[in-house]
Amino acid sequence: MEQVDAVVIGAGVVGLAVARAVTAELLKQTDAPAVYVLEKESSIGTQTSSRNSEVIHAGIYYPQNSLKAQLCVKGRQLLYAYLEERNVPHQRLGKLIVAVTAEQDKMLAGIKERAEKNGVMDLIFLSKQEAQALEPELMCTSALLSPSTGILDTHSYMLCLQGDLENAGGVVVFQTEVVSAVCTPGNIELRTQSGDTIDAKRVINCSGITAPILAKNFKGAENTKVPEAYYCKGNYFLLQGKSPFKRLIYPVPEAAGLGVHLTLDLGGQAKFGPDVEWVKDPTELTVNPRRGDLFYDAVRTYWPALPDAALIPGYAGIRPKINSANEKSEDFRILDALDHKIPGLIHLLGIESPGITSSLSIANEVVKRLFQ
Repeated sequence: MEQVDAVVIGAGVVGLAVARAVTAELLKQTDAPAVYVLEKESSIGTQTSSRNSEVIHAGIYYPQNSLKAQLCVKGRQLLYAYLEERNVPHQRLGKLIVAVTAEQDKMLAGIKERAEKNGVMDLIFLSKQEAQALEPELMCTSALLSPSTGILDTHSYMLCLQGDLENAGGVVVFQTEVVSAVCTPGNIELRTQSGDTIDAKRVINCSGITAPILAKNFKGAENTKVPEAYYCKGNYFLLQGKSPFKRLIYPVPEAAGLGVHLTLDLGGQAKFGPDVEWVKDPTELTVNPRRGDLFYDAVRTYWPALPDAALIPGYAGIRPKINSANEKSEDFRILDALDHKIPGLIHLLGIESPGITSSLSIANEVVKRLFQ
């Protein structure tokens, strides 16, 4: 095959955003760039991109100067503008981060301080009475209100990105799994599960939960900075009946995630999750009904009126972690030529939450590193 301009591996939300941005940049250089998105499944966004909370994050929790903090804050602004311009369904519902003990009251101050260092300046302290005036069913000792947190229809967003890409001449190729590559000066030869090969000037590995494994199979590239892949399963339970809450409700964050929080979809359906379940097999996505017992305990810390038998198993997703259960949560990892010595190659690793919120800013970062 003739060498193509760029290949993006993975048609999740980040892969589609990256392919769209790379195609737009290449259009400045040539009238008809050859850009392919290679996806092993039969449709877009079937893994992490479709198995999450569909929340637009403000950028509150992440360490100052981390990629997660920087790209989330930039990405949130870009995402809202894009969704509004394209009429993609979304709502700025806002969320409450709730404390239920005196110790957690003190933690909220630290959360607000961290958020402001990240450039999130709109958090508002609420007393117990002020929070309950907004959400009468809520039990808390105090809360932080985040007005810029929202929700979106992720699939509609991905369809829009795919449309932009294809209108610019890019192509999404399904049921094509890249398993390895051979890197030589000026060329990256990708090899698929079926034995086909494709030569590319530029390759961006956006394969999500398998990205670190694939990165280690790029022969000719240094892979000493490629981390191990770990899988953290998040289970969701759905609330039967109408939600008493109008906003998202989050407890104070825990070690591997943001706690069992309440989110709403655009139809008003409430769901709880994700929890934290470290697993070996990322393809096992069954929700064990027995985990519901833990959900009741967690949710009733801030919603004591949750009725018995109100939760039913919903769905599960996998956080593509690059740290183990015993290690602190890692930042996004973007490996470029400075890391692996191959010009034109980018690996996106550990792109978990806030990956959807950050998708457009991640795409801009990839373009900057590829074309600077």
